[in-house]
Amino acid sequence: METPLVNRVAKSGIITFNLEDYFPAREIVEIDIKEFLFQGLILREKEFRQALKEVDWTSYQDQIVCVYCSTDAIIPVWAYMLISSSLTDHAHRIYIGGPEDYVQYHYSLSLSNLDPSEYQNARIVIKGCSNKPVPASAYAQLTSILRQVAKSIMYGEPCSTVPIYKKPLKRIR
Repeated sequence: METPLVNRVAKSGIITFNLEDYFPAREIVEIDIKEFLFQGLILREKEFRQALKEVDWTSYQDQIVCVYCSTDAIIPVWAYMLISSSLTDHAHRIYIGGPEDYVQYHYSLSLSNLDPSEYQNARIVIKGCSNKPVPASAYAQLTSILRQVAKSIMYGEPCSTVPIYKKPLKRIR
């Protein structure tokens, strides 16, 4: 007589936390100010303003737009303000910095709104394999948040984990 297969992971009560679920849902696009500079280095106000007038800002509709400069040019704050003003009616969100920086910001903001009480005394596996570029800072922030309430934290997949934290047993005297 064969013994039925038992999914011990499912019975264990382990909660899998997938940080990939918090990745920005909208498309992230970039505007490199370098493209508006004379020889990629010098911002000339008159030409800069004219170049901005020629941009089809509707192409950024409902997108996350990261505005940055990839050269060592000195960009005055008002240049970012002009671009933001042009994008305001179209973009979902405007971020000053590169896409990687935005993703870190997004995770920091999302995780700071997490209610840790939902994970009180839980055994948690923070899923490790990801198809999206989840920043290491998100894993560290999540660990810090969950450590306050979780019974244990592991990293990886429920069938193969690396222990990260285990709440010490209280001794009875």
